[in-house]
Amino acid sequence: MTQAKNGDTVRINYNGRLPDGTQFDSSGNEPLQFTLGEGQVIAGLETHVEGMEVGAKSTVTIPADAAYGPHRPEAVMTVDRARVPDNINVDIGARLQVRTPEGRPMPVTVVGVDDTSVKLDGNHPLAGRDLVFDVELVEIVQAA
Repeated sequence: MTQAKNGDTVRINYNGRLPDGTQFDSSGNEPLQFTLGEGQVIAGLETHVEGMEVGAKSTVTIPADAAYGPHRPEAVMTVDRARVPDNINVDIGARLQVRTPEGRPMPVTVVGVDDTSVKLDGNHPLAGRDLVFDVELVEIVQAA
């Protein structure tokens, strides 16, 4: 049987969860399609799918370094509350977008707030976390 290889466009069903069982993502009703080797999904998942055969099912734990990387303390910043417009939701957990000094948009999560400051985390919400995926290779759409 044919194995998925670098350059193949594949379709997978998956459920992503944390080691404690909390689900964070799923392919839902429609398989996820991506091309192996193009970095369209996290590295650990891509590596796991490579070599699978159509119809194969497996579970893999992907360490943080092969997922969204380590949690970087330097990506957490505190800004003066007065610099945040009143119409912006600063509830803990709110996802916002800020601009880097170079002008690029950067997603952040509000992780703390008080009367004088807002603490923003620029790390991916799953940074620093090991991830568990249940994977089924549904189809090799186009072989390289």
